[in-house]
Amino acid sequence: MKLPAARFAAHTLLAADLTGCLWGHANAEEGGSGHYAPGSMASFVDAVAPQEAFLLRVNLVNYAGSASKDVALPIAGTTALGVDANSTAFGLTAFWRPPIETGEGWSYAISATVPYVWMSVSASATAGKYGASLSSSSDGLGDMVLMPLMLNQSINPDLNINYRLAFYAPTGSYEVGRLSNTGKNFWTVEPIIGLIYLGKQNGVEASLFTGIDFNRENPATQYKTGAQFHVDGTLAQHFPWQGGLAGVGLTGYFYRQVTDDSGPGASLGAFRGQTTGLGPVASFVTKLGGHDVIAELKWLHEFEVQNRLKGDYVWLKVVYKFY
Repeated sequence: MKLPAARFAAHTLLAADLTGCLWGHANAEEGGSGHYAPGSMASFVDAVAPQEAFLLRVNLVNYAGSASKDVALPIAGTTALGVDANSTAFGLTAFWRPPIETGEGWSYAISATVPYVWMSVSASATAGKYGASLSSSSDGLGDMVLMPLMLNQSINPDLNINYRLAFYAPTGSYEVGRLSNTGKNFWTVEPIIGLIYLGKQNGVEASLFTGIDFNRENPATQYKTGAQFHVDGTLAQHFPWQGGLAGVGLTGYFYRQVTDDSGPGASLGAFRGQTTGLGPVASFVTKLGGHDVIAELKWLHEFEVQNRLKGDYVWLKVVYKFY
């Protein structure tokens, strides 16, 4: 099956970066989570544009999860048992691929994401130096994500390799002893490599993104979260539908902490987190007002979880290409 040339070009041109974690829900490491949100980068939608483009992207994600009463999570200087959390985050990403040529088959881009977070967290019991309430709700700015270095290498018309470096800045609200914090209160550096195959003739997509997060110490709690390794991927079939291109398939991820937590505040010891998720994904590429638009919706159910909450992610990504 040959994809219509204009719509296939839209697949490529609309590729923009969804940067990292949009909220600070309580689920592994300190606070039960790292900066990277599983599912952030997993498909052709998350690739680096190979041609000059300016795009705006809206990211909406909801996470609902819980832990049993015998699972202790270190949250903002306290230890919480039986944690239950629900968070929704809205992120706005600005992506620019300038008219800079870095060599045959290479392109350079930058992006920035500003998130706003609504969240509520409760626990059956809490203990620790600072004490904490058994329930907490908050909303506000989350931790911004900056990507000053994003490279795309076009191997052939169907295969691209992405290289990028992300910085998570502690811009979100954070209070010691509060269960619901919209920020993590520390910096994270994240190198990422992505491989994106999208067959022009057969419509088959096979995408794989892998990265590792290196975290600074939280100065408020003297807790340093260990490095986290993550792999996200998508297998999908794309086909012409309603004047555009539709896609359906499976998406999933594997996330594992690979070094121990450390620092005076890491009272629970190594506390390495791990989780795996899998679920369906659907996408659609079309035009709106003469501009290319792409939308993707996916659901990820978690299993094989250790030292984190266990729950479900729902992602909606919408990209609008100005040029």
